[in-house]
Amino acid sequence: MALDVASAAPDFSLQNANLARGEATLSFDDIKGASGTVVVFECNHCPYVVASIDRMNAMAEHCASLGIGFVGINSNDPVVYENDSFEHMVKRAEKGMPYPYLHDATQEIARAYGAKRTPEFFLFNANHQLVYQGRMDDSPRHPGEVTVKDLENAIEAMLAGSEPEITYTESIGCSVKWKA
Repeated sequence: MALDVASAAPDFSLQNANLARGEATLSFDDIKGASGTVVVFECNHCPYVVASIDRMNAMAEHCASLGIGFVGINSNDPVVYENDSFEHMVKRAEKGMPYPYLHDATQEIARAYGAKRTPEFFLFNANHQLVYQGRMDDSPRHPGEVTVKDLENAIEAMLAGSEPEITYTESIGCSVKWKA
């Protein structure tokens, strides 16, 4: 894990594939919320991400209602998976993604955050300090089998002014596709 609890959110300036949700290039400051920020490393091809899209969209809308910023970042090498190219990110965003979808072409941001899988969530408080890292819930491929909502629990604790009971979980998903 590259970031520890209370670590500052690494800044970024990345190209946005979802122009319906922000400018062509966005930074952490552009997407942060007054109450906190969620950064999720995701992609287009991973079956765990695909099965979680509706829940991620709902989580982004829920976060917006709470004053929490939400952004997706795709760091995968499009040479390994062409479906993860910027052009395919734009096509996915055009289907109704309610949050910015940024392209980490150099993979520098994934490394700065210590992202290992897709989807992998990072929750930062209003002071931009890491509160939680890991999975959204315990069943990304099977929504009907969710028994633990780790990210939601962490958000509730953060908003209540306390540290989440669980601050780190292993994310469940595909590995980030690193460049050779």
